[in-house]
Amino acid sequence: QVQLVESGGGLVQAGGSLRLSCAASGSIFSINSILAMGWYRQAPGKQRELVATITRSGSTNYADSVKGRFTISRDNAKNTMYLQMISLKPEDTAVYYCWYLPNYWGQGTQVTVSS
Repeated sequence: QVQLVESGGGLVQAGGSLRLSCAASGSIFSINSILAMGWYRQAPGKQRELVATITRSGSTNYADSVKGRFTISRDNAKNTMYLQMISLKPEDTAVYYCWYLPNYWGQGTQVTVSS
């Protein structure tokens, strides 16, 4: 089993930056066997959507809406994944969830971008 805890959300003005963190704990065997992880977000009244993913080998993928503004990374030694967000827009407002393959989820962290 793997437990995920997000942190780093908050209120920021448009154009600002935030860095989200996702700390994993639990079975070291399970954590080391994870092949992919990522970030999703869900805005009020909308479906949860993929933001970015990163594989165990470091390959990344981003939603078109965040390309060039968000960067996903991981620190294997700390079992922590990050999402650096810059040039934030009001439409980035959502609850952000970290996800580990196959189906591990964090509790979510709120990101609110004011105009």
